[in-house]
Amino acid sequence: MNTRFKKFLSYYKPYLGLLFADLACAFVVSAVTLALPLCVRYITVNVLEEGGPHALEQIYAMGAVMLVLVALHTLCNMFVSYQGHVMGAKMESDMRTELFDHLQKLSFRFYDEQKTGQLMTRATNDIFSMTELFHHGPEDILISVLKFVGAFIILLHIDVKLTLVVFLFLPVMGVYAWFFNKKMNRALRRSRDRIGDINAQLEDTLSGIRVVQSFTNESVEKQKFAYENKRFVQSRSDGYKSETWFHEGLIAFTQLITVALVVFGGAAIVNASLALADLLTFFLFIGILIEPIQRFVNFAGLYQEGITGFDRFMDILEVEPDIRDADTAVELTHVQGNVEFKHVSFKYKEDQDHVLKDVSLHVKAGEYIALVGPSGAGKTTLCSLIPRFYEVSAGQILLDGTNINEVSLHSLRRNIGIVQQDVYLFTGTVADNIRYGKNDASREEIIEAAKQANAHDFIMSLPDGYDTDIGQRGVKLSGGQKQRLSIARVFLKNPPILIFDEATSALDNESEKAVQDSLEKLTDNRTTIVIAHRLSTVRNAQRIVVLTDRGMEEQGTHEELIASGGTYANLYNMQLKI
Repeated sequence: MNTRFKKFLSYYKPYLGLLFADLACAFVVSAVTLALPLCVRYITVNVLEEGGPHALEQIYAMGAVMLVLVALHTLCNMFVSYQGHVMGAKMESDMRTELFDHLQKLSFRFYDEQKTGQLMTRATNDIFSMTELFHHGPEDILISVLKFVGAFIILLHIDVKLTLVVFLFLPVMGVYAWFFNKKMNRALRRSRDRIGDINAQLEDTLSGIRVVQSFTNESVEKQKFAYENKRFVQSRSDGYKSETWFHEGLIAFTQLITVALVVFGGAAIVNASLALADLLTFFLFIGILIEPIQRFVNFAGLYQEGITGFDRFMDILEVEPDIRDADTAVELTHVQGNVEFKHVSFKYKEDQDHVLKDVSLHVKAGEYIALVGPSGAGKTTLCSLIPRFYEVSAGQILLDGTNINEVSLHSLRRNIGIVQQDVYLFTGTVADNIRYGKNDASREEIIEAAKQANAHDFIMSLPDGYDTDIGQRGVKLSGGQKQRLSIARVFLKNPPILIFDEATSALDNESEKAVQDSLEKLTDNRTTIVIAHRLSTVRNAQRIVVLTDRGMEEQGTHEELIASGGTYANLYNMQLKI
């Protein structure tokens, strides 16, 4: 059995009881649908034609039976409609949770190559289409088979020739429906892709709305969005065209079958080879006979849509995390903070050049070093290798003498605090964002962390203090305020190793001074690696390492590097002139 098909069926496992109850109700619905026309035929043939003194009582009795059948049909249909959809929604929730959990495990390398909008589409629209298949698939197959086979047997029993007349239309009807259903599904897949592109474009524009407006490029974004929207409309138009041919064609075939019944059935009655009651029964069963065909063809579309979504879902789920714990990974305890790079090389893709090549660097516990150099030299990449956001291509990184590949990711990252230039704050309150550094932190711990980060005073000036909502990505705060909240978050985490990635380069002088003071407090007795653009901010570093595209060119204190007159001295003097 196909691995993906096994995976598909596995989502039914927690809900087998509900599934069997749903199918049992679907069986009853089919049986009642077939029984009602037979009740009508019984009244017509056995009561109305034969008459008798008890005819009226028989009609009332059969009417009561039919009422019971209708009530049973309604109750079972309600169960199928409600509980079946609930089952589908629960399975949808299970799948979305599994996908979300899996996305948490994937490395930066995966997200470097993905569009957020497309991932959102796979977690929403694609999984919803699978819900419809999970729910309707089994019951549609069961109902279609039961109704079709049951109606065929009953009609054959009534009149073989007239049944064959009806069935002459069905193969042509099936081929017609299959052809246009296939076209409809191709258009549906294109439409699904277009929705993903629209989501990606929308997410990109709204995330950068301040840049858009500051450059007065609203018209440019409108053009890009209009382009994606036009492609979506075209794909939907193709789908609706095929859908129209599909549905209207089936209606036309149904009407043709009705016309054939009138002609051939009427002729049979004239020739006394068919009773009027039997022709009436044929008309009642035609709808029952056509409905399974429509349902089955609709199921084919539902299947195509659901499987398309499932394939897109599995495409993500089958991406193996390229960074994971080793089977023998150990938990880090009592971290001192000795970090050593031993002949480390790294490149983002196999067919690309090395970003870092044969880099060796030892940072002692509690040491404060700065990484400087031109853009693109690999400073940020070097620091991203320490928490294993990326895996080294060659060499190894040791933490307190232990290869970081031999420790658990959770314990490794728990002991590293990172403050970046591009601060990410979550929607919520000030307190919520600081608490992100320690989920079980008390209010007092949050306030103390904010004070250490020089953030308490500005927080108290906000409308609701620590309970102030900061908006999406902290849009209600200034750059310096956001940066201080991110530092407070790290104070609360209290890690032995710190990484500052150009944490002050985008700030004004006043904000930079406040943030710099916070950073200096944070660096006490911690291993600290600072990536610096403004060289004046790292003059007090115990060691400055100059990284260029040729590797580590020089290292030493500020005074030593200025005296040597090398790359660092040139960079520093250039900044003094600006």
